[in-house]
Amino acid sequence: MLVQDVFSFLDELAPFSYAMDFDNSGLLAGDPSQPVQKILVALDCTDSVVKKAREIGADLIVTHHPVIFDPLKTVTTGSIVHQLVSSGISIICAHTNLDLARGGVNDQLARCLGLKCLEGLTPIPCADREGKAVTEYLGRVSFLDEPMSPEDFAGFVKGRLGGNVRFVCGNRLVHRVAVCGGSGTDCLEDAIRAGADALVTSEVKHHIFLLAAKQGITLIDAGHFHTEDVVVEPLCQQLREAFPSAEVLAYHLAEIQVR
Repeated sequence: MLVQDVFSFLDELAPFSYAMDFDNSGLLAGDPSQPVQKILVALDCTDSVVKKAREIGADLIVTHHPVIFDPLKTVTTGSIVHQLVSSGISIICAHTNLDLARGGVNDQLARCLGLKCLEGLTPIPCADREGKAVTEYLGRVSFLDEPMSPEDFAGFVKGRLGGNVRFVCGNRLVHRVAVCGGSGTDCLEDAIRAGADALVTSEVKHHIFLLAAKQGITLIDAGHFHTEDVVVEPLCQQLREAFPSAEVLAYHLAEIQVR
């Protein structure tokens, strides 16, 4: 199989046409015609990820966060892009398209928290692979099997996702839960409108915690890495099933540990 074959599979799974205007998703470095025998899947492409890819002889890295986001002015020795190109390693990044896609980041986050019968949270207009206008959803909302106190729910989230959590308690038990992996505080108003008792996301600023407390909704910041890394293993499994001749490995170590 070739890099292009993996790209086409990911485009079926989470169409790159879904990517938001500010995003940079797709094949960001490498050769579409390069043969692929080993794939390394990670949340980010960091120095340690490239090092791991070299160690195992990976031909392709697949990440959620783009290795190139802002325009590059230089590509010098030691930079991650230079390391990839000089090592002959291609990289495909599926960012906001994987956030929006069914079975993507937010579905996996919701399922990790035991949510079923998921509903979309924040509608996002985008285009399908044929250019037709469609609506996909950022975030998901559904019910826990049993209500919990805000404190117990925060502990539950910490136990399921790992890492640390910061939270403010709402004024009621948590039964209906909204989730948005990564930086999702823009979904707070939609979570409230959807009747959610809690929103699980990350990168919550102080004034947003105050707003949530005033609105009576439990707001949990479970960390950017931990709310999105949940997609890595399912993505690995899908790649293994699609390309049984390839070896697909996951890399879960965050480059930094935020305490």
